[in-house]
Amino acid sequence: MNKKLFGLAALFKTPDEIIEVAKKTAAAGYHKYDIHSPYPVHGIERAMKLKPSKLGFITLVFGITGSALALLLMYWTMSIDYPMIIGGKPFFALPAFIPITFEVTVLLATLATVIGMITFFFRFPENDHPLHDTDYMKKVSCDHYGLVIEAKDKLFDEVKVREFLNSLKPISIEEIYYPEKETYPVLEPKFVTFLIIIAVVTSGVTYFALNKLLYMQPFTWMMEQPKLNPQKPSTLFADGFGMRTPVQGTVARGFLPYPYMGQNNPPEVLQNPYLPTKDNLKLGEQKYLTFCSPCHGNYGDGDSRLRGQFPNPPSLHSTRAREFSDGMIYHIITNGQNVMPSYASQITREERWAIVNYIRVLQRAKNAKSSDLRVVNKETGNNASN
Repeated sequence: MNKKLFGLAALFKTPDEIIEVAKKTAAAGYHKYDIHSPYPVHGIERAMKLKPSKLGFITLVFGITGSALALLLMYWTMSIDYPMIIGGKPFFALPAFIPITFEVTVLLATLATVIGMITFFFRFPENDHPLHDTDYMKKVSCDHYGLVIEAKDKLFDEVKVREFLNSLKPISIEEIYYPEKETYPVLEPKFVTFLIIIAVVTSGVTYFALNKLLYMQPFTWMMEQPKLNPQKPSTLFADGFGMRTPVQGTVARGFLPYPYMGQNNPPEVLQNPYLPTKDNLKLGEQKYLTFCSPCHGNYGDGDSRLRGQFPNPPSLHSTRAREFSDGMIYHIITNGQNVMPSYASQITREERWAIVNYIRVLQRAKNAKSSDLRVVNKETGNNASN
């Protein structure tokens, strides 16, 4: 008989008996023993003289680790990697970090406690424990109380332990043996060959079913149609380009090109189609300050912030500029003049007319008439003429 003895187990009927058994077993000097009962028995730890569990140390270590990791992560991200001032607080705002630190501490400590208890203390899953599926375990799980003294104990001697158990007057004594280990050779050639055959057959059947037997031609009339995709070559044209430039002289539907493009002094220009309303002037101010002020200055005086880096631009308050028609100013913005480039591709037509209206406002402000002053005095209540 090659069975290895795990220990001797004894059954008892009442909780008072098992308390007394635990005290006597501990007094006899045994250490590798355990008590089993169908429910928790108060005072059994003191009777067995068990030392406090070390599980609390795992909770403490991982709780401190969680606090340190949380603080280190927040310090690194908020103070070094991406420092950001939030609400005037310092980069390392400890009071604001406390809730997150607390949560991480509790989370890590809890997970470590549960995992440590199951794996290190309970050795879970230990589904081949010798006590499993024994009559002893079935009875102590129902209405009996039991004591097991393991063969690993230094004082274990089968004869002496049996005599000690008999002195406790148990209901029965049972020998517990380690289960015989069963091996399952995974790499056995027959098993590996079987797996390969199963994989090949399954893959082949699946491929045939999905791609041949059940395959349905999708509607491809939209995807497969004669067309040229952007940035794709074409064999239709001699130059090989799929993207074509518009035919010379063609215009987009609903769009009339500017008729005086390329002319420095057109004989006639367009008329301003927009009234200088409040919204139109606001739009003109925004676009003027964006595109015109870098050269002409914020008030059209030619004192730009780029002065000295480029040829000095003319003042918009000169007599010549003030005598320009709205269409002429629009033409200059659209066509460009001298070193000034065309802004037709950057500013829409409506925005260009709004700029013209805003320039008129600037010119009128520098050359106000008496009637303008009377209007201003009336609206503001001041005597601007004085």
